[in-house]
Amino acid sequence: MTQSTEAPDTTPDTPRGATPGLPPVRAGLAETVRFVATHTLPVFVRGVANPRFPVMALYSRVNQPAWSNATLRAMRARHRGAPVMVRALSGEMLVLFDQGDVRRFFDEPVSDLAMDADDKYASLSVFEPTGVICSHGPVREDRRRVNDHALAADRPVHPSCAEFQTVVEEECRRLTSRSVVDFPLLWKTLTRISRRVVLGDQASDDQELSDWLATLRGQANWMGRSKPEAAKALYSRIEARITRYAADAPAHTLAARALAEPCPEGTDPLGQTHHWLLGIDLAAPVVARTLLLLAHHPAEQDAAHAEAAGRVPGLPRLRACLEESVRLYPIVPDLVRVTRTETEWGGVRYPAGTNVLVPMGFHQRDPERVDGGNLFAPGRWLAPGVHRDTRVAPFSHGGARCPGEYVALLLTSLVCAEVLRGHRLTGARPVLDPGRPLPGILDTAAIRLRLGRV
Repeated sequence: MTQSTEAPDTTPDTPRGATPGLPPVRAGLAETVRFVATHTLPVFVRGVANPRFPVMALYSRVNQPAWSNATLRAMRARHRGAPVMVRALSGEMLVLFDQGDVRRFFDEPVSDLAMDADDKYASLSVFEPTGVICSHGPVREDRRRVNDHALAADRPVHPSCAEFQTVVEEECRRLTSRSVVDFPLLWKTLTRISRRVVLGDQASDDQELSDWLATLRGQANWMGRSKPEAAKALYSRIEARITRYAADAPAHTLAARALAEPCPEGTDPLGQTHHWLLGIDLAAPVVARTLLLLAHHPAEQDAAHAEAAGRVPGLPRLRACLEESVRLYPIVPDLVRVTRTETEWGGVRYPAGTNVLVPMGFHQRDPERVDGGNLFAPGRWLAPGVHRDTRVAPFSHGGARCPGEYVALLLTSLVCAEVLRGHRLTGARPVLDPGRPLPGILDTAAIRLRLGRV
């Protein structure tokens, strides 16, 4: 297909005729039941912080995302793109459909439109009691500054890139020495990379730490509300282990960089460390899906292979492939914020404390808004202005943009390059048809790739 090079969309959806003072648009009973049954409940069951791969396998067999997308399209059409108040599992949610509203969602200051740490999100507050996500105001800014320094959030090439590349090369040897690469092996490789990048070589063999983190991630799905004491006790063990490693971490590691950044008294510089470990761990599904997509798109694999073989600085084509993979299969399909001040959406005023939801997984695949939305088209990420286009947001936008975006793309592109260098991906499972719209979800745990010598 022809790659899209359009500028960021700046036109609103169909005019909705909303005027100030009107009551909010509310979903009816049948519409609410359908929304919960086909959208919010499946997202919850799939796992918010920890993907449940058996559930993903089931969803892939029944094409569950198609049900959700049909529901969202019907809601958008019925209400002409107006924001719709829906009663979801965790209370009322204002669902945004209009692209102008979505842009405003990303443009709003994080201090006014932010993830809350009250009991609505108790699981996340247990999971990250001292981190950036569940804090706000000056405290959040202090923590974010330390976090951004460690991650070099504003630099596409991390200052520790050379050391990280050495780690990736060493850890990927166990992948490239085999004729078949499967998801469990990729996952194990990424967890070792994450421990070495964040805490240093001394943590490379500490699988127990990664297992604890996986358990904590599961507790963020289920136990944050029902068993907070268990989650807090586990977090304390993780924190103690991290502190011990960080004390001797080499200067290039993320933990050492965080400790080297001046921060106000009371700000824990290591408060995000477990989040970095988990974030890199969760890159394993992204790598697996990207390699699967490349295996089924020979022309894209040729371009990526040439870039890897030529050791092109920055690996721009591979980064584009990874961004496209995350667009198609987002780690977090719904973005939820809680307003801290009164806000206006679609001409209607909503009080502070309103839950605002953007179904980003729906928006960035929507063929009515995104050219080739259901196809693998990495070239779109090489077009000017695409990273400001709020129709697509693999790493979000604005003040809440993921600070680990560049580190994630660096490490995952290096891993993909190591797999591709000297090899050809063949015999990939599950089988995809590149000429047809891609499925809305993949059975990631079942991914297998055969490595043939070039």
